[in-house]
Amino acid sequence: MLIETIIILIVVGVLLWLINNKLPMDGTIKSIINIVVIIAVIVWLLRAFGILSL
Repeated sequence: MLIETIIILIVVGVLLWLINNKLPMDGTIKSIINIVVIIAVIVWLLRAFGILSL
């Protein structure tokens, strides 16, 4: 469980890094993508550790 979580967080981090540095996109769109992904990861982590149940 912990190893899977760390691997997923690394993959998400690399994907965000690629989006922010390699894709030619407006800064506003990149900010929105970052916020959405970060909120999704936080909700996923809270559900994965049983703190939040939806």
